Amino acid sequence: MSRLYWCEQAWLGGARVNSGVVLEVNGDRIRALTSGVLSPPAGSLRLSGLTIPALANAHSHAFHRALRGRTHNATGTFWTWRDLMYRTATSLDPDNYYRLARATFAEMALAGIGVVGEFHYLHHQPCGRPYANANEMGSAVVAAAQDAGIRLTLLDTVYLHGGIDPQTTDGYLPLGPEQVRFSDGDVGCWAGRVDELLAAVSSPTVRVGAAVHSVRAVDPTSIEAAAAWTRHHDAPLHVHASEQPAENQQCIALHGASPVEVILEAAGTGENVTLVHATHASDHDVALLAEAGAGCCLCPTTERDLADGVGPAETLANAGVGLCVGSDSHAVVDILEEARAVELDQRTSTLKRGVFDVVSLATMATSGGYRALGWEDGGTLAPGSLADFATVSLDSVRLAGTDAKNVLASVIYAATSADVTHLVVAGRPVVVDRTHTSVDVEAELSAAVSEVTAS
Repeated sequence: MSRLYWCEQAWLGGARVNSGVVLEVNGDRIRALTSGVLSPPAGSLRLSGLTIPALANAHSHAFHRALRGRTHNATGTFWTWRDLMYRTATSLDPDNYYRLARATFAEMALAGIGVVGEFHYLHHQPCGRPYANANEMGSAVVAAAQDAGIRLTLLDTVYLHGGIDPQTTDGYLPLGPEQVRFSDGDVGCWAGRVDELLAAVSSPTVRVGAAVHSVRAVDPTSIEAAAAWTRHHDAPLHVHASEQPAENQQCIALHGASPVEVILEAAGTGENVTLVHATHASDHDVALLAEAGAGCCLCPTTERDLADGVGPAETLANAGVGLCVGSDSHAVVDILEEARAVELDQRTSTLKRGVFDVVSLATMATSGGYRALGWEDGGTLAPGSLADFATVSLDSVRLAGTDAKNVLASVIYAATSADVTHLVVAGRPVVVDRTHTSVDVEAELSAAVSEVTAS
């Protein structure tokens, strides 16, 4: 089935914004693209404002959405916040997790997000016993994304240990009672379960990848096995790394190497690897990432909220490490904010402006994330690309008076998720005139969050 979309303005890559762009969509692909069309063709859907490739949320923990407003005013550190997060995790079952994830993914759709990478480690019952269907929780996430209308890369996560302790026999702590539902026991059992999940997923908008939670939760031998699984299945591998100084200190004490060194040595190659955060990565770590061809996902709003610090984004970019962004704990769901925060946080820490140009920020928010999640043919507006795109209105108070020569910069630096009016994923409208086509997002979020936090 073919559809026509007329874009008042569209960003086709580079610094230029084109006017009067007609996108001809056939199935889930852009078949043809024509610029300079002054008025909408008959039968086309008019997209007023700036149309861009759909935004990519490369790092998400959907259930953290229930924490919004409940943890941000607390004192303490990442480690004390983690205790509050664990309490929420214990309240989830396949049914309420589906409802919370569906509403959260629908909120992402309203924000112009066409694909999400869900870092999924809520595998089993709270007591650690598998459900009758060992992938029931993962299947709930898959169904939630499909029903919300966005693409999903389910990053099924290995989680085996409760932390690092060089004083123990193997250097690791046992799982705490709040962590047992995350673990399959060993990496072989994890791989067997994920093979079953992979075989059960048949949707063209869903892919299954892998994640290693961290060097705190997974030993090097198991990281090596998980990386081998991803190479065999041509799947992405994501890993939390160097989010906190304590993590670096513990890892060096046990392994004599940084988390980045341990991960890359165990992974064997970095071409399909994305490290999440890398906030406290050293210059040597960055050089290793670049040499390995690995990428990095930055999550500035979460890194701020958890007092993690400001990561070495400039050093990463200068070394040639590919960057993308994610909303992680969903303090806000706004990929435009994540992208501009990469630059603005660098300005705060380096005392200089223009570390990243606007095209680099827009690329992080779109094709950078699509690639990191295994959708290499998405995140651009071009013939043959996935038909995933979003439209940002230029009529709000935030963007009133936008200079025609600086439309992209105005959107990246001033627009918010509230300015997104339309989202098309796989050629199908998901958001039209700021309204989700199938989900009452506000009502479902309210109900889902209330259900989880009341339990």
